Amino acid sequence: MNARMGVVTGKGLAALIREEFSFRLTALIMIAMIVANFANTVSDFAGISAGAEIFGIPFFISVPVAAVVIWFIVLKGSYKRVEKIFLLISLVYVAYIISAILAKPNWGEVARGAFVPSGQLNAPYIILVITMVGTTVAPWGQFYQQSSVVDKGLKVQDLWFERIDTGIGTLFLTIAAAAIVVCCAAAFFNKPGVGATHITSADQAAKALAPVAGKYASYLFALGLLFASIFAASILPISTAYTVCEAFGWEYGIDRTFSEAPKFYTVYTVFIVAGAAFIMIPNMPLITVMLLSQTINGLLLPVVLTCMLKIIRNRDVMGDHVNGDIYNTIAWIAVGVLYVLDLWLVISSIFQIGH
Repeated sequence: MNARMGVVTGKGLAALIREEFSFRLTALIMIAMIVANFANTVSDFAGISAGAEIFGIPFFISVPVAAVVIWFIVLKGSYKRVEKIFLLISLVYVAYIISAILAKPNWGEVARGAFVPSGQLNAPYIILVITMVGTTVAPWGQFYQQSSVVDKGLKVQDLWFERIDTGIGTLFLTIAAAAIVVCCAAAFFNKPGVGATHITSADQAAKALAPVAGKYASYLFALGLLFASIFAASILPISTAYTVCEAFGWEYGIDRTFSEAPKFYTVYTVFIVAGAAFIMIPNMPLITVMLLSQTINGLLLPVVLTCMLKIIRNRDVMGDHVNGDIYNTIAWIAVGVLYVLDLWLVISSIFQIGH
């Protein structure tokens, strides 16, 4: 849907929300997006720090160096060059898949866990479910993909190729995400005679894999953590800059120079500098920051998807490229499930506070 809206309208999602809904709603979504994206950016630099430290690189070196490299790549590159660099970095997600195989889990248990529902009816569990949804189908991803399609200059005749691109990306994302879950389960819950391990930092998953799957699995996981964090720390500031500029009608785009799109590059720069600086604060509860950012994503996601589904059924905007009835019904059911989860969280939280 993002690809279709971007190709057909030539506008990003934030711009369409601003045009089709009230400025007040746009501003509220922007505020929530900025807060969530900043927390996400901080957690990405935390991942850079954690992954680098496993290879003996201290955070006060890895974080500033990564910040400068990330900033320079986008500021001095064209869209095509930046896209190629991002595609190359994304190959590192294969490291998670290899680590999951090396962990030698009970694949029967993995399959059962994937297909047989289980859970707990309490606020902490629902928070984690919403957080998992928020980090996998992140709102910023909807804004980024549509803006990148526009920035790339794709036309309606390119839509079929963009669908294939999106489908491959989604499949690869799902496999990589499942591999990360398998790795963490093996590291923290699959040690004979040992109970569940308490997680206090992101690099513990990589270190804990060594006794279970060997040092190579540990290093591969750490490599995945490092470069995936660099990748995400590049994307989040760009997505935020896209979203803010579209919402307020400012010039934006990676192909533009700093003088042509000063506000775009200013937002991008501020996010990188502030996110990297935040990591330097001593005793920062990074796991809490990560969970909070993704929970905000999960709470914001159904609101963003509702706006998308309203826009994509508008023939004045989409012409003949509106959602079909069956496709639209399936999409609304998915959004309805997200609203139920959010409502469940609110009720569970109130009930627990009352007790």
